[in-house]
Amino acid sequence: MGREFLIYVYLHVFRFFFTLFKLFPLQKNKTTFIASFGQNVWFTLQQLGNSPEQKCVILQTARCTESLHGYPCKKVIPFKAKHPFNWFRAIYHLATSRIVFVDNYYGILAASAFRKNVYCIQLWHAAGAIKRFGLKDQAIKDRSQRTYRRFVKVYKRMDFVVVGSEKMGSIFCSAFGLDKRHLLRTGIPRTDFFFDQHAQREAVENIIAKYPAMQNKKVLLYAPTYRNGPSGKHLKIDLTALYNAFSQEYILFIQTHPTVQWKIDQQYEGFAFEITNTTINHMLCVTDILITDYSSVIFEYALLKRPIVFFAYDLGEYAEERGFWEDYTSLVPGPIVENTAELISCIKQYDYPVSKIEKFAEEWNHYSKGESSKNLVDLFYPKH
Repeated sequence: MGREFLIYVYLHVFRFFFTLFKLFPLQKNKTTFIASFGQNVWFTLQQLGNSPEQKCVILQTARCTESLHGYPCKKVIPFKAKHPFNWFRAIYHLATSRIVFVDNYYGILAASAFRKNVYCIQLWHAAGAIKRFGLKDQAIKDRSQRTYRRFVKVYKRMDFVVVGSEKMGSIFCSAFGLDKRHLLRTGIPRTDFFFDQHAQREAVENIIAKYPAMQNKKVLLYAPTYRNGPSGKHLKIDLTALYNAFSQEYILFIQTHPTVQWKIDQQYEGFAFEITNTTINHMLCVTDILITDYSSVIFEYALLKRPIVFFAYDLGEYAEERGFWEDYTSLVPGPIVENTAELISCIKQYDYPVSKIEKFAEEWNHYSKGESSKNLVDLFYPKH
């Protein structure tokens, strides 16, 4: 109740200043991005280029670890209420921009009544979805009616949602309470990377330079989804067993959430590496076998047509707590294991279901063919 009251007060204050700043003229050549994940923002910016006609402002939240600097036609503003000057600047830019891109759920949209000739476009941060979110999140039943109405108001602010497939489009419509006229079938900007051989080679070279232990070895990447509560703080894979089984042939990268750090013992030095604040798509390029569970990373990794093993040790519990869009065992394009022993056996005897992965990749990335950023930018900046 206390948290809800604070949100209520915060949004009322935000709404007051947003309404005040709307008295300023609309700047038709200005675009504002709100970034929590950054990759889709970065690719969209890259496509816009250094056009002096376009003024781009990035409101970078504390969660965003991507480097979004480097373009002379834009400015990056840390978007935190505890920094009042930047907070006021952020509201001003939101209220005076012709186009607003967002890549996540932002409660402030409930207090942002944009002008009629302004577009708010949801880039989101994943090419597909396993677990439910938005209005279909299991946890929403425990929230108040006021909170539910705020969620609906946020989603109604979105004029368009960028999608890479009809399947994800249907999920967005259900999760956000929208109809299909709100979908932009341009493809997902960040997937352009998987069609750019030069960018991939450069990413691989940079990672090898950073982790020389990779040379002459294959790579396992463990990238689990983020879990709330104490269960998310502990590594569930038995590193000793993995080390004994694979240290001569593989190295293991563990992709952690920015708020979680798993301490890796020195005995695994040269084999196991924790990676944080690293562009996940770059890591996928060097990965021979991906180990994950309910993470959306699989939808992009499938474009590389490489093996995936699903280490779903808490499948029943997670399904009950979060809920899935469809039956998990039918959806995933790879074997499901419940413990480290099964994982080791699966990797050693892996039967690579290439046709299943290819079908999965096409189903979820139907509109993502290497020109997604261009498709999106051309819609809203025809003379960029």
